[in-house]
Amino acid sequence: MRLNQITIPSLDVEKSVEFYKKFGLLLIVEALPRYVRFELPDGEATLSIHLVDALPKGNGVMVYFEEENLDELVKNLQTKGISFTLLPTDQRWLWREAHLLDPDGNKIILFFAGDNRKNPPWRV
Repeated sequence: MRLNQITIPSLDVEKSVEFYKKFGLLLIVEALPRYVRFELPDGEATLSIHLVDALPKGNGVMVYFEEENLDELVKNLQTKGISFTLLPTDQRWLWREAHLLDPDGNKIILFFAGDNRKNPPWRV
């Protein structure tokens, strides 16, 4: 089994399309205004966005994108007008993370963890 598709909610799918294109995601399915699907630049995973009447309450959705050149990616996105709630920061769990929100408030975490993603020192 493998995870290869994530779908996130949006109140304005068209607005989200422009946001995620800035990340270099490739739009492969367009059924506006209700649904779109992106292919990621690396690997086989896809990310879909679907129209909802209301967004989840509480912590909502968190999507992680791993990037080896995290600091460079963050600088590049800042030049495209993307704002961050946390700039690249080394975390105690041995990941380097940057945080931001998409247009619907879904939390996006850009990170680099290397081998620590699946094999931290405390792995069972």
